[in-house]
Amino acid sequence: MAVSVEELLTPDILKPARYLGNELGAVHKSWDEARVRWVLTYPEVYEVGASNLGHIILYNILNRQPRQLCDRAYLPAPDLAAKLRSTHTPLFAVESRRPLTDYDILGFSLSYELGATNILEMLDLAGIPLTWQERAASNNYPLIFAGGQTATSNPEPYAEFFDFFALGDGEELLPEIGLVLEEGKTAHLSREALLLDLAQIPGVYVPRFYDMADDGSVHPNRPDVPERILRRVATPMPAYSIGLVPYVETVHDRLTIEIRRGCTRGCRFCQPGMLTRPARDVEAEQVIEAIEQGIRETGHNEFSLLSLSCSDYLALPAVGIEIKNRLKDENISLSLPSQRVDRFDENIAKIIGGTRQSGLTFAPEAGTQRMRDIINKGLTNEELLRGVKTACEQGWDKVKLYFMIGLPGETDVDVLGIAETVRWLQQECRVKGRKPLNFTLTISNFTPKPHTPFQWHSVSTGEFERKQALLREEFRRMRGVKANFTDVRISAMEDFVGRGDRRLASVLRRAWELGAGMDSWFDSIERAYAAWGQAIAESDLTWKYRLVEKGEWVIGTGENSSPLGIPDLDKPLPWDIIDTGIDKNWLKADLQSALEAATVPDCSFEGCSHCGVCGVDFGHNTIVPPSAIPQFAGHFAPKQERVQRLRVCFGKLGDMALVSHLDLARLFDRAVRRASIPIAYTNGFHASPRISIANALPLGATSSGDIVDFELTRQMDVATFQAKLVAQMPSNIPIYRVEEVDLKTPSATQLLAAAEYSITLTSFAEVTSAQWQHWIEAIKHRDAIWWEQTTKSGNKHTVNLRERLFELELQEESRDLTYRSDLVSPDRTHSSQVLRYVGMSRNDGNLLRPEHIIYMLEQVCELELQLLHTHRLRLILEPYSINHPTVV
Repeated sequence: MAVSVEELLTPDILKPARYLGNELGAVHKSWDEARVRWVLTYPEVYEVGASNLGHIILYNILNRQPRQLCDRAYLPAPDLAAKLRSTHTPLFAVESRRPLTDYDILGFSLSYELGATNILEMLDLAGIPLTWQERAASNNYPLIFAGGQTATSNPEPYAEFFDFFALGDGEELLPEIGLVLEEGKTAHLSREALLLDLAQIPGVYVPRFYDMADDGSVHPNRPDVPERILRRVATPMPAYSIGLVPYVETVHDRLTIEIRRGCTRGCRFCQPGMLTRPARDVEAEQVIEAIEQGIRETGHNEFSLLSLSCSDYLALPAVGIEIKNRLKDENISLSLPSQRVDRFDENIAKIIGGTRQSGLTFAPEAGTQRMRDIINKGLTNEELLRGVKTACEQGWDKVKLYFMIGLPGETDVDVLGIAETVRWLQQECRVKGRKPLNFTLTISNFTPKPHTPFQWHSVSTGEFERKQALLREEFRRMRGVKANFTDVRISAMEDFVGRGDRRLASVLRRAWELGAGMDSWFDSIERAYAAWGQAIAESDLTWKYRLVEKGEWVIGTGENSSPLGIPDLDKPLPWDIIDTGIDKNWLKADLQSALEAATVPDCSFEGCSHCGVCGVDFGHNTIVPPSAIPQFAGHFAPKQERVQRLRVCFGKLGDMALVSHLDLARLFDRAVRRASIPIAYTNGFHASPRISIANALPLGATSSGDIVDFELTRQMDVATFQAKLVAQMPSNIPIYRVEEVDLKTPSATQLLAAAEYSITLTSFAEVTSAQWQHWIEAIKHRDAIWWEQTTKSGNKHTVNLRERLFELELQEESRDLTYRSDLVSPDRTHSSQVLRYVGMSRNDGNLLRPEHIIYMLEQVCELELQLLHTHRLRLILEPYSINHPTVV
């Protein structure tokens, strides 16, 4: 029988704060006033999904639409998924905690070839049939659609599972879909009629209206739908990037602002570069305003500028330095995830340098000039050396480099050229008096992607393994180099699925049934490979996978190339149904140019390459010219002068009990930033705000008497400080009082002596109040109750818990301190009791926890007891304000 979501979100699951749905930036709209109710889901764990920029932008846009409501859902971690299944509770949206089946439309982001198994897992947990055929006969299920890069690239392997696909940019497309849904609901259209209306929207692909031919190609099965589906293109809107501020630390735990969409460099292996044309720059002032506003509203201490190639945003140096100057006193750092080494200079170094210098990553992609010309990388050895040398001279001692193996025309000389290039860079970048430059390398296996000139090429897994062995042997003789290699088995499966057709649906479903999921995570590789391998073996497509493993089409004249057959470039392909704007004949011509090692210029800055994109449907390149670079005001210098210490008594109530201690510390830091409170910073390379929580509260426990100290660089009125802080804190983190404390006195952390708790216990037998009182008296009359304690180093020693107990008594149960009855086994009778105790609570490890009270009680009552709830009433600092702590 299903239970409430609140009963499932308990401290025994990992990071329960993932599922609260009340983060800063979460939108809660009226259910009854909405005509169309969306759920946007990201089929990964919360830490990945909640920091995805596209997810945030579309969530914000849909919630700005009148009569439309948008909630979110994520892939639950295995512990919560097990709870959902065991209690028959359907997967829910985090804002409203309603089942996903209550909504009108459910959208998934499909951004990875093997990610569909996570989608099937979510549909199954939601109680939604997996295929459109199973859902077709009923209007009781939401429409299921997918968008994202993989969906736009080749939706065919996944066509059976979705009612429709949203192809390309979603900023304008999804609101249009919402309007059609609203009209369809008003007209009470059937599911098929509604989908037919949706199919008329450019960018919407409804698989049921298309059939697959024997060669894998796809064609309409009715005259009133488009022959090909147009990829949608939208202008970036940075203002919609400002949104969610999660409690838990996410993968990209920062403000992210898009500065440029699309790339016209023309790297022949790069699918995003082909699928996002034309290039569209954001005006510099828009970027600056979005960053400044976003930092103020979110409290983040880091921001990232996002683009496929940030360095091609010509206004980057001016924008970056202007922002660094404006936020100079706020300890804000900038990260640039994608940089071209040939454009890395002192201005870029100033932008990303400072007290919290971010990592530096470049992608030469190939180890020889010939291979870089074949892939049209547009990078010379001289430019590579100049960029890495600049990094070294600006203080970096570690650089990450990305390379690929298995590219068309590649020889062993090219493969070994990767090691030679790194060795050469080490030699050329030596600086007297400094340790040598260290390199971390990622060597990826080239996986051909649809809609690229290399879509007709592949390499056998055996050849990948041989080339990896060559490089491992070379790197073994090199110091200061760490190399990471991509698993060749996963690469083969990505290729098999990514260039597949509708026949793969049964393989995807079977792989999920066998346990494939979260396949992009390193610790899931063995399980994923076993599941996918068995699913393929059970299908009638084993022959197809063997072709992939052996190198179905090996294009080039490399010394180790043994082509099984040059592909017919005119043969229909499953993804030809998608009109990306790029002419297929241009792809064929560019492939020929690659084999001749001929380069094509970047059409954003040089002549047109005639790829076919620019025109009415997709627009044209929009390039923002470089701006004047302002004088750099210098890096952040931490303000370490301490002028005032304010001690805050606060509580932690309701669902905030599920926010961990580290997440609470981050919450205070961001609240202080949003409130513009002049916080002091510590010394050191990583300057930290002087915010000190006196004692960590166990996960799941509530409190009405915790303490945190703030040290400021200038005097603030206590009432003003409290008002500013309260305005930025969640309502379930109440601020009870603030007092000024002399800076010369020890901090609350050092003064902490004891803590007062109210704990709710249960026994699995009927127990009277008199019995509880008898057990309490028995504990008080003992001189010692010994507990074996294991230290962090693994050593064991015994401690006397009795000497740590100062007060213990029965307490009348308060409505504010009720226990979670759902934590009690339903098939056992129980008797609950609330106890109040005062015990030692020093940060040197001498403390009395609630579980210690249970242990002492069990020693005298010889019954099994269970802790239902912990509530901390107050922390007691030296000197003890009532009387000095003594054993009662």
